[in-house]
Amino acid sequence: MSPVDFKFSCFVIVFFQVILVQVNPGEAFTIQREDGQFQCITGPAQVPMMSPNGSVPPIYVPPGYVQQIIEENGVRRVLVLPQAEFHPGGHSPLHHPPPPPPHAHLQAFIPHPHHPIMPPPHLYSGMAGSTGDMNAQYISQYHPAHIYSEQDTHPPHGRTPFVHRDERANKTYERLQKKLKERQGGQAGGGGSLVPSKDSPPLSPQKSRGTPPAGGDLQNGLGYKGVEEQCQASATVTGLGTECPGRERDVEPGELNEKTQALQEWLNNMGKPVVMDIQARGASLGWVAPVRTVADEEQKEGEEKSEDPSFSYEVSVSYSGKDGKYNTAYSGKELSATIEDLRPATDYHVRVQAMYNCLHGNPSEPVSFTTLSCEPDTPSPPRKASGTKSSLVLQWKAPCDNGSKIQNYILQWDEGKGTGVFEQCYYGPQKQYRVTKLSPATKYSFRLAAKNDMGVSEFSEPVDMMTSCSVPAPPLRPELIQAGVTWLCLQWNRPVGSPKEDDIGYVLEMEEEGSGYGFQPSYDGDEVSCTVRNLHRSTKYKFRVAAYNAEGKSNPSPMSEFTTAPDRPSCPCKPSIKGKPHPTSFRMTWDPPKDNGGSDVTEYVVELSEGLSGSSWEQVYRGSAMECVCDGLKPGWSYQARVYCLSEGGQSPMSETLQVQMPAVPPGPCQQPRVVGKPKAREIQLRWAPPQVDGGSVVCSYSVEVFAPQAEEGKEVYQGPELDCTVCGLLPGRTYGFRLRAANKAGYGPSSERTEVTTGPGAPEACQPPHIVCKSPSCAVVSWEAPPCNGAAVTEYRLEWGAAEGSMQVCYTGSGMSHELKGLLPATNYFCRVQAGNVAGVGPFSDVVLCQTPCSVPAAVSSVHALRESEMQVEDRSSDREEEEEEGEDEGDGPSPLLYSPSTCLGLRWEAPCDHGAEITSYLIDIGERQPILTGPVTKYIIQNLQPDTSYRIRIQALNSLGAGPFSHTFKLKTKPLPPLPPRLECTAFSHQTLRLKWGEGPAKSTPTDSLQYHLQMEDKNGRFVSLYKGPCHTHKVQRLNESTSYTFRIQAFNEAGEGPFSSVYTFTTPRSPPAPLKAPRVERLDESCEISWEALPPMKGDPVIYCLQCMQGNSEFKQIYKGSATVFQLANLSSSAEYRFRVCAIRQCQDAPEIIGPYSSTITLLPPRIETPASSSSMGPKTAEALRPRRSLTDEQFSFLIIALLAVTSILIAVAIQYFVIE
Repeated sequence: MSPVDFKFSCFVIVFFQVILVQVNPGEAFTIQREDGQFQCITGPAQVPMMSPNGSVPPIYVPPGYVQQIIEENGVRRVLVLPQAEFHPGGHSPLHHPPPPPPHAHLQAFIPHPHHPIMPPPHLYSGMAGSTGDMNAQYISQYHPAHIYSEQDTHPPHGRTPFVHRDERANKTYERLQKKLKERQGGQAGGGGSLVPSKDSPPLSPQKSRGTPPAGGDLQNGLGYKGVEEQCQASATVTGLGTECPGRERDVEPGELNEKTQALQEWLNNMGKPVVMDIQARGASLGWVAPVRTVADEEQKEGEEKSEDPSFSYEVSVSYSGKDGKYNTAYSGKELSATIEDLRPATDYHVRVQAMYNCLHGNPSEPVSFTTLSCEPDTPSPPRKASGTKSSLVLQWKAPCDNGSKIQNYILQWDEGKGTGVFEQCYYGPQKQYRVTKLSPATKYSFRLAAKNDMGVSEFSEPVDMMTSCSVPAPPLRPELIQAGVTWLCLQWNRPVGSPKEDDIGYVLEMEEEGSGYGFQPSYDGDEVSCTVRNLHRSTKYKFRVAAYNAEGKSNPSPMSEFTTAPDRPSCPCKPSIKGKPHPTSFRMTWDPPKDNGGSDVTEYVVELSEGLSGSSWEQVYRGSAMECVCDGLKPGWSYQARVYCLSEGGQSPMSETLQVQMPAVPPGPCQQPRVVGKPKAREIQLRWAPPQVDGGSVVCSYSVEVFAPQAEEGKEVYQGPELDCTVCGLLPGRTYGFRLRAANKAGYGPSSERTEVTTGPGAPEACQPPHIVCKSPSCAVVSWEAPPCNGAAVTEYRLEWGAAEGSMQVCYTGSGMSHELKGLLPATNYFCRVQAGNVAGVGPFSDVVLCQTPCSVPAAVSSVHALRESEMQVEDRSSDREEEEEEGEDEGDGPSPLLYSPSTCLGLRWEAPCDHGAEITSYLIDIGERQPILTGPVTKYIIQNLQPDTSYRIRIQALNSLGAGPFSHTFKLKTKPLPPLPPRLECTAFSHQTLRLKWGEGPAKSTPTDSLQYHLQMEDKNGRFVSLYKGPCHTHKVQRLNESTSYTFRIQAFNEAGEGPFSSVYTFTTPRSPPAPLKAPRVERLDESCEISWEALPPMKGDPVIYCLQCMQGNSEFKQIYKGSATVFQLANLSSSAEYRFRVCAIRQCQDAPEIIGPYSSTITLLPPRIETPASSSSMGPKTAEALRPRRSLTDEQFSFLIIALLAVTSILIAVAIQYFVIE
């Protein structure tokens, strides 16, 4: 590597000195400007740098190289020399390959591994008066170039420079040489050396561009592609290993933590990357491995030498600023990378992060760079803005200029030849161009390119454009391709004579038959076919088409008429059974579909399915009729039937399913029934089997018929579902015939053959009803005849006798044929029956015979009761009264019945005694000394005209046609005293809602010991009297009455003797009601007058209401100042020193009565205004003036509300005090 000389001149600008950095040919010098951008300057050149204190800034050199400052003739030079050896004279030893860094492709001016992390070490950042402020003649105008590889170069002028070194520099050089040799020796002993042999050629510092991996990532518009790994010796790191820190190893925890911390610090010492090659859409980066500090190197001189670990690196790029989002562009172990697919003329920031296994170092400081400008992007094809027969106006949009302003556009065309050969027709900065002198109806192709200072972009895709032509001719009439239910597909041809290049559009117009809207456009486009949708089914439509182009529209074509296809009909209505189904057939009918789809139904199809599952269907009818007969069916089976119809529009859906249950037929004949066990005398047990044919329905019942001996007709003795039965009621020792038949829901089938069975001997049959003869009312003789013995002679008879049929008892047992009964009751019904028995058993009883003994005189009356007063009603009333009662009963509330007085009458009730067979004709009442009373055949009687408060002894005797019965027992009854008379009723006080009534003499309130009480009643709207008061008082106040209304009253007195009669009717009338009291009026002062207002009252039952306003001035009396219907009055000419009081009342103006004056309202006071002098008014504050204003008095409602509020506050305070002092 050639030395780079640094010179500074002898002139001084203020306190700064200019340092000239000499860059030799073939070398490059990179600096960072104030705006963060990097600038690479290639030699030969001299770059002036400003030094504030005259000292040489630190120069950072690659690993394996050292810097040496030599002063020669007052000029300081900085030499970058290899550490291997130093020659003070002769040629430069740099032709020998120097020890390369860990990766041989790093450029010059990178941080030395023995120095701490500092700003970009390979360049000078501008100080005051940096390169950004330099003159143009000091800066080389070369384009940025790659950092070239090390070569054997010689100093300029062809001679070896003399290098003078002082003692301090020699000592530093010797120490560095010693450290370098120790490191090289440790690497050689470690096995994997990172330094190539001395004879091997030097590795190129420029990174080779490998093939990017497939599917490289594309993030934020940037495509980043990795670099192929180059061959490098892998160094074994002793002491650290290749595992993550923290895993189990044979080291002490303290040592592990110390080494991990040291390794983390090592990873954090990552220097900035260097941008080596910047292109328009890519850039090459390079960086060095993290370096250790000099202190760490000196500390570890005496320790065991270990190999440096192999780090991996991650490069991230941001295009949104230094602090923006970074995306990973490269990850690997290489020390360089190439980033591709960048945006031209765009600022980017890049940083590098070192990683070792699980440890991640801090990212380096970001480095910014700007991609170069390039030619513009490919523009979009031009578009046609307008055109005529001979011209086209083209327009286009500007593409991305990629950092350099677009200067011109290149528009090419094929001149309408169609050969693909393009010629330039426009070159200029405009974004539109008019091409003229063109042929009509001709197609031209155009393409566009953009040009800037960096070059010409690629041409756009060719685009074809047509010039206009004449108005097209009318096309032929449209033709029908296919017709649907709601659509028609039409087509037409291009107009005759129209060129193919002409852009012709078509307008299809449609008119619906009967719509009345005429032709309406239904399609507008350049196609020659169209499907018109949303049409009505089976409807005729008229169509015509017109062609148009840029020059105009042609006349419409001839009209065509087309009809839409009909739709498929809807399903027929649910079928139904016509008539009654037969066991093997039924007739079904159905109605046509509600919607035939626009065409007539041609035929109907009936399908039948056996069973209710509907798994298989069979077609049984096809025709145009709407009914059919389904025959050949099985009795008792279930079938499903459905119908669908066919028309020109297609097949309809299936109708609803009709379920048909075929009627069953009676079952077939059964086999003969057989006898179970030995026949008994009166019953036989039979058993049988079900028939072989059930008739399509389950056998639900059996019927057994029995035939008596020598009888042709049988009798049913059993009916039921069981397969056996017991036939009872047979006669012993007789031969009977039996036959059987089965039944299902269809009825009974034929009977089986007859079976003959003979019963055994039995008990005698029932006797004939006995014969009864009554000798007297208390004696009867019973006789009977012998019954059939059924093969065994009768040995005994039993006679049962009783007064009730269910409670007869045996009164005779023996072989006799008659029996006499004594001690019977006259006119009484008796029942008897007889039974015969033999050795086989006892036969049934004979029929019960009813016997009635002869009649006699009645029995004695056993129970007599006295009637209550409410039951002593007067029965002798006129027919009018009875009709009124009936009407009252119908209405629910009738007048109270008339009662006999308990003071002069006694009511009796008794129970009728036994008449002993002869109806009772009358009763005889014996009341002692008085003449007996003979009544009719009644059980209630009222004895009248008796003495009040008198006792009587009474007994009763019943009589019939045979004579008189015995008397009842004697009992005593007493009449009550006479009840009191009604008092006189008076009205002592009245108002419009109440009446106070008074009667009799005595206090208003009586004591509970008073026996005399009163009953006051009032007549209601329906004319009935209702009770108002019942008690001993002599006064009563009737409330809630209506004004000016007449009310009718009556009164009755009652005591222990009973209720007295009601008084005559009294009528009292309520007066009219006065108006309600008004609230206090409101007064408002108006200069020398005041306005008084009050509330208004509504009219009272049609009577108008007026108002009377009174005023009192000072201490005088109230005087009326207004009377009328208004509610506002204004009083003028008020005295300024007088006090006024106002009150108001309402007056009711009656139509047929004098006026009624209501109560006056509360008084309101109007105080005189206070007259103040200007001096006093100015001296008094607003509060004092407000206090001196006349205060309005509180109304009654306000005063009441104030008292209630004070009471509520007091109650709350008392409750709080009790809670605080007592409870707590």
